[in-house]
Amino acid sequence: MSLLSAFIKAFVQLFDPRMRGIALRLLGLSVAVLGLLWVSIAYLLANTALFSIGWIDSAVDIFGGVAVLVLTWMLFPGLVSAAAGLFADRIAAAVEARYYPELPPPDPQALSDSLVMLARYVAITIVLNMFVLVFVFVPPVFPFVFYGVNGYLLGREYFEQVASRRMGRNAILAVRKTHRGPLFIAGVAVAVLLTVPVVNVVAPLLATAAMVHLFERWRTAKNPMVSG
Repeated sequence: MSLLSAFIKAFVQLFDPRMRGIALRLLGLSVAVLGLLWVSIAYLLANTALFSIGWIDSAVDIFGGVAVLVLTWMLFPGLVSAAAGLFADRIAAAVEARYYPELPPPDPQALSDSLVMLARYVAITIVLNMFVLVFVFVPPVFPFVFYGVNGYLLGREYFEQVASRRMGRNAILAVRKTHRGPLFIAGVAVAVLLTVPVVNVVAPLLATAAMVHLFERWRTAKNPMVSG
């Protein structure tokens, strides 16, 4: 299955009755994450030397509200994706019910494991995007760095959310390694969707649904590295 086919199927399923309730919840979640990010970043910029790098902190102080807007825009894709992981199982189940009804029930996941994975992903997202922020001052380079870094992070995050329902850690790493090119491209596509207003509300749903299709294709492909 091609990347385009996976995303087309995901888009078509947006109109599935099972997806409508999830889409509405994602809308509320996106608004909540956006508001929390905006308030938190505004407070931190006003009250701390956030970056401990003199010239960056000076630039942030000068640009004020613009800096809040830029940082919110940069961090939103990763953080809303992490939060949307709460709905990953429901989205994946809806996709499987429609396209893969022959699949057995997924493996149960411990809440503690999910929370650890979520916390780790949030920390990595914040740290790497603080690094990416330096490239804001190099406009021709910034989009490539931003979408490259976040494409890698988002591709990995959405894939692991889906794959962990049916595979062990070693098998997940093997499939990721085998398909790292297409997975990176899929992650970049998701990063772009998450930075487009309005579209970014349903982007986590689209990304999760598309990743289910890609995962099912990749895990059933001949891959001697994978052991369940």
